[in-house]
Amino acid sequence: MFFMSNLSVAMLSQDESTLTALSFLGFLLIFAGVGLSSIFKSRGTMRDYYLADRTVKPWLVGLSAVATNNSGYMFIGVIGYTYATGLASIWLMIGWIAGDFLASLFVHSRLRSATGDTNQVSYAGVLSHWYGDRQLRLQRLIGLISLLFLMAYASAQLVAGGKALHVLFQWPSWLGAAMGAVVVSLYCIAGGIRASIWTDAIQSCVMIVAMGALLVVAVHTIGGLDQAMKQMGQVEGFLDWFPRELALPGVGGGVLFALGWLFAGFSVIGQPHIMVRFMTLSKTSDMRRARTWYYLWFTGFYGLATGVGMLSRVYLPDGPNFDAELALPIMALELLPPVGVGLILAGIFAATMSTADSLVLSCSAAITHDLSLKAIQRPLLIRLATLLVTGSALGLALTSNESVFNLVILSWSALASAFAPLLLFLCLGYKPGEYWSITVVLVGLLVAIAWRMMGWQDWLYEGLPGMLTGSVLIYLACARRRVSSTDGLVSSQDSGEISPNS
Repeated sequence: MFFMSNLSVAMLSQDESTLTALSFLGFLLIFAGVGLSSIFKSRGTMRDYYLADRTVKPWLVGLSAVATNNSGYMFIGVIGYTYATGLASIWLMIGWIAGDFLASLFVHSRLRSATGDTNQVSYAGVLSHWYGDRQLRLQRLIGLISLLFLMAYASAQLVAGGKALHVLFQWPSWLGAAMGAVVVSLYCIAGGIRASIWTDAIQSCVMIVAMGALLVVAVHTIGGLDQAMKQMGQVEGFLDWFPRELALPGVGGGVLFALGWLFAGFSVIGQPHIMVRFMTLSKTSDMRRARTWYYLWFTGFYGLATGVGMLSRVYLPDGPNFDAELALPIMALELLPPVGVGLILAGIFAATMSTADSLVLSCSAAITHDLSLKAIQRPLLIRLATLLVTGSALGLALTSNESVFNLVILSWSALASAFAPLLLFLCLGYKPGEYWSITVVLVGLLVAIAWRMMGWQDWLYEGLPGMLTGSVLIYLACARRRVSSTDGLVSSQDSGEISPNS
């Protein structure tokens, strides 16, 4: 193994450091320029700002959703987890993508259709107006929960960018977070979600090129794939199929581990910042093509990230003072020339910004559309809300001590537990009244939070019990409704119950 310390940045000469910084800043300017150019297509309306007038092409939707889903979590969190866990981390990829795909079979097209039918511009608006009812209390509840957890999620993205800059240039961590916040603010204010989607597309390309380049160079440097596997095998337990530290040992613990990540992937339907991408599609009939772009790109990138994460353990020794979430940038310093290091850093920033801008816009929509007594239509006020959200996320990033991995998983599971059961049953044709919808949202959220507070997430992903509880609650209410209807005890107009939509 190669010896490596957190002082690796000292290996860069002044000229190399300058070239790396210029390479990174060049990519950053390209991202900003692409986003800012969207101002020429902006129509100045709320629907255009938050949904791009529902005119986005399938390939753009697919690439944008990939970039938004992957985030700095993939570059920093997943690679750090793979470094620590080894081959068992592959269940993250298998479970996540499989769960995501299963959810998309029922949800994506129906959500896009409902977006057109309701003429709403936000995720909360569509769910609360699904059958034409104005369930304003539900809309505000979804908007509030989205605002709280998406804000924490956005701060995690800025933290990831700050960590990378700190390792590569020894710049203070706050500087990277601030740079990301400024760039996101500029192009989001200029073009709203259209700017976000355009930059996401180019960022997706940079992300996969950066990860692929590092994987190829790493395998070549170590002497080929066989040599890499041999050295990985020397790390105790690194090539085991399931993590050794599972709270429940044996096959049962492994099954729960894999099942948990399947539900983590299924949780994507509860993420407003990702699902809004599919809501912008120009036609519902284009959903198949959008999903094809999404899953091909997603699978390729996740596979590359897992490979790089495993190779990082060969190059970087484990130690008490080593931060596994810094494995990628440190490895890039060891293996790549300055321009390549700049590309990796640009990839990390691309991932963080592509998710951060989506989160910021979803939070802005929650403030101006879902939580306001009357929807805010003035472009200036909408853009001020975007600035407020970005500033708040930056403030949280500068004061938070949580890891990127923990912040993302907490936010992801909370949102999924609150929203995924409701959306799934709406897509399956059930018509919950406002009372039951609010109950399902709150109960699912509280179960997930309680699960984490008890520390049980170490043996089972907390989103699983949260989503299952919400789903069972809807199902039982539906069964009660059917029995009561059969007995002629309740009217079909009883809005407090749940019934299948005929």
